[in-house]
Amino acid sequence: MSDAQPITGLRPGDVAEHVFLCGDPGRVPRIAASWSDVREVCRVREYVVVTGEKNGVRLSAASTGIGAPSSAILLEELAKLGAHTLVRVGNSGGLSPDLQLGDLVVTTGAVRDDGTSRSYVIPEYPAVADYRVVAALADAARERGVRFREGISWSLDAFYARNAVLEADGSLASMSYGGYWPSGLADRIRELRGARVLNCEMESGILLTLAGLFGLRAGCLCVVSDRTPWPGPAELDIDRNMAVCIEVAEAAMLRIAGGPEHG
Repeated sequence: MSDAQPITGLRPGDVAEHVFLCGDPGRVPRIAASWSDVREVCRVREYVVVTGEKNGVRLSAASTGIGAPSSAILLEELAKLGAHTLVRVGNSGGLSPDLQLGDLVVTTGAVRDDGTSRSYVIPEYPAVADYRVVAALADAARERGVRFREGISWSLDAFYARNAVLEADGSLASMSYGGYWPSGLADRIRELRGARVLNCEMESGILLTLAGLFGLRAGCLCVVSDRTPWPGPAELDIDRNMAVCIEVAEAAMLRIAGGPEHG
């Protein structure tokens, strides 16, 4: 019987114990740009995985694709191959009005507004980041003078059905095709903002839920690359501060792993 994982084809030895996760396959080589002995171990569907070394610490970077279903598949297979510490490096929409584009958010816990995590465990089960990962990310950001906040993220499934456009008169409009408007969306956005939820994205909920269920260490660091509700394309900058986000995540991971931090 093959010892390869059924979806990614990854095998024992391909993946490090410490793994960076990102949605976009194109971000994987950026995360690994300063590593040595980098080799690509997977390129299947939305999954690109590379493994290398930084300052004596073996590391992997892997793309999850967008959202919880594809992320859960990769997380399962990474865990089965020995990965035990995972840090997501991603983009997010700023829900808190005091967040600026380019700010970083260190997720302490997630609102599980996804279907995949409910396939694993009851909705009341918390999606909580590992305190050691949170502390390492916050320390690395603080030491570099980076604007950041720690707090709760809204982890959602449907990008268009859970987002809204902010009109000039302050009203909200649908982002879905044909103006489809899910029931209660405006109230949900206002409620979560009132509950001091900082940002919204699509993977922290499943990452932190599975980490809790599987006994893994996990955390999430996201750039505020747009705002929720969405003011329009002028308020979207996917790449702003991503290099800093990667640097902070790498420094934190090396600290967690017990190796010297990135220069």
